[in-house]
Amino acid sequence: MAAERDVAVTILGAGPVGATLACLLAEAGVPAAVVDRAPLPPMELPAFDGRAYAIARTSRDVLADAGVWARLGALPCPIRRIHVTDGRLGQKPSRLDLTFDTTDVGVDAFGWMVEARHLRIALNAQLPSLPGLWVAAPAHVTAVEREAERATVRLADGTIIRSRLVVAAEGRESATREAAGIAVTRWDYGQDAIVAAVRHEQPHGHVAVEHFLPAGPFAILPLPGEDDDGRTSAIVWTERRAEAARIWSLDPSGFARELARRFGDRFGAVTPVGMRWRYPLGALLAHRYTATRLALVGDAAHGIHPIAGQGLNLGFRDVGELGARIASAFHAGRDVGGAEVLAGYQRARRPANLMMLAATDALDRLFSTDVAPVRLLRDLGIAAVDRLPPLKRVFMRTAMGLSPLGALKVA
Repeated sequence: MAAERDVAVTILGAGPVGATLACLLAEAGVPAAVVDRAPLPPMELPAFDGRAYAIARTSRDVLADAGVWARLGALPCPIRRIHVTDGRLGQKPSRLDLTFDTTDVGVDAFGWMVEARHLRIALNAQLPSLPGLWVAAPAHVTAVEREAERATVRLADGTIIRSRLVVAAEGRESATREAAGIAVTRWDYGQDAIVAAVRHEQPHGHVAVEHFLPAGPFAILPLPGEDDDGRTSAIVWTERRAEAARIWSLDPSGFARELARRFGDRFGAVTPVGMRWRYPLGALLAHRYTATRLALVGDAAHGIHPIAGQGLNLGFRDVGELGARIASAFHAGRDVGGAEVLAGYQRARRPANLMMLAATDALDRLFSTDVAPVRLLRDLGIAAVDRLPPLKRVFMRTAMGLSPLGALKVA
């Protein structure tokens, strides 16, 4: 006999964003269901695979409220300094570089690096522990019906889930968004990101490096590594697509040589560890975040260039905003999927996400070139940021996921 369930919110997609929203709502006492077409345990890879997330301070707070952060234990690696350099491959970086230090803003970390597998393990441990949360994975959605007063999600096994709101957290190719007729604008950067990890001779000292090269940024991000010795870093390496394909297909020794050319001698000799991954880079903007009984979060609503490491963090900020509005409405006896909640969510998140999309797009266009006048312009910009403390605080607050506006006041 097919099951029927009544909850306040149904979340489609149990990736990091959708699963965190499910945990956040359940922790707040809001009955919810989360559905994913894939089984969750296989996402827990037994060995380090090179993938990691940069978690901003505001995202850490969302994960803490969802009960997920505590399950990570001592695994997150704090980022205490960010070093930005501008250079050409094979040459010394520009002398006009930037260093952001947590001591300048009185915090213990700008953010934390978390291995992808550890976040998945923490989410999978938290999801089944929460009363009032129903998890269906693997499960195939056959229909999403949205009416004026409620939404109904039908699964292939006959299960029917009724709720006041459906949240699409299915990623950039969201079928629910498409079925709702929400248009998107996309553009392709003609670049790929190569993601991997390395071991290096010298400890990283909790320093993140963003080295801008003509083909795109080369980021070095600190990880705890073996025995927490500080000699492991994740890399996010942006290259033009054809060159990225060539590098990604090299044998281990060839890949290591290309990596060393870009890594420099900052941390001594480097050795790749784990797997390597390659992702095409593009941007996506949903023209609206809501429809009748529907809200979009994370990559279903927006996608940006990884140049500032803010993509997943924008999704967590969506979760924090939407989760707070849903919980407030639920406990006040108001409609969690009503026009007031949805309009407030879109008003809070879409302009902020659009601003970050525009900023990362502009940064990529400014730094992914070696045209002399443009190079001069960006070096002048780096010098200006370094010499103007209020402007520098804007960048530091942005790295932490905080609104930059409060940093514009001169201390």
